[in-house]
Amino acid sequence: MIDADHDADQYTIGQLAKAAGVGVETVRYYQRRNLLPVPEVATGFRTYPANLAERIRFIKRAQELGFSLDEIANLLMLEDGNDRQAIRDVAQERLTQVQAKLADLHRMEDMLTGLIQQCASSDQQAQCPIIQALASRKPTDGMACHSQDL
Repeated sequence: MIDADHDADQYTIGQLAKAAGVGVETVRYYQRRNLLPVPEVATGFRTYPANLAERIRFIKRAQELGFSLDEIANLLMLEDGNDRQAIRDVAQERLTQVQAKLADLHRMEDMLTGLIQQCASSDQQAQCPIIQALASRKPTDGMACHSQDL
């Protein structure tokens, strides 16, 4: 006989995916990346504890903050929250990466703003400063962007 309370706390992979707001393939991908357990087949098909939906939402939120899946795996290992220094270290590393990207974005903004202003005020017969800067091998006025993944 199946325990009704136990069964209510169990999901099929499709139900788990729906509860977490992801697709079934996302659940399988997270399993391949060892972010989620692969349950044993108990009643002819795999069932998942309902609380895994919360874990999936955690993973998705962490991804939205830019954490890599490897960083998320590290955070999940620290899930009990007792090693707060290690958790802070992971978050600090991510913050440092975000700050570097912001600095690159500000350099890009400054460069584009300057080029647009130069283009607007340059002689119509001269080569367009935007095209000239993009075709140049040299960074324009030291405002090169360093991030390759922006």
